[in-house]
Amino acid sequence: MCSEQQLTGLGLVSSISSRLPDGVNISKEARSAISRAASVFVLYATSCANNFAMKGKRKTLNAGDVLSAMEEMEFQRFIAPLKESLEVYRREQKGKKEARKDKDKKADSEEQDKSREDDNDDDDERMEEEEQNDEEEVDN
Repeated sequence: MCSEQQLTGLGLVSSISSRLPDGVNISKEARSAISRAASVFVLYATSCANNFAMKGKRKTLNAGDVLSAMEEMEFQRFIAPLKESLEVYRREQKGKKEARKDKDKKADSEEQDKSREDDNDDDDERMEEEEQNDEEEVDN
């Protein structure tokens, strides 16, 4: 089970505190109870999602499994906000992937340009050497 410190590290308690009216505080005991309840909820949701993955003969839980678990757990009102969050996440990931792809293309292009420059430098050096050799032959 997750400890209160782990969930606090995830921002659970501060998230809850920020949504309370001004002047309302949460006791240490209440924080602990909220953390435990959140931990139990996460474990239960994971277990339900795992059941859907197993029915699909998969070992990896996916977002659809989690959404199905929420429905099975009778948390239908959370499904729409979760789907919206999932779409935002997917768009962000797609944007990051495209940015990486663009960055890689740019790096490859720069590398090819550098390689061409090096090849041109090598060609220039060879031509200079040949000209020097030709001049030496003419002198001899």
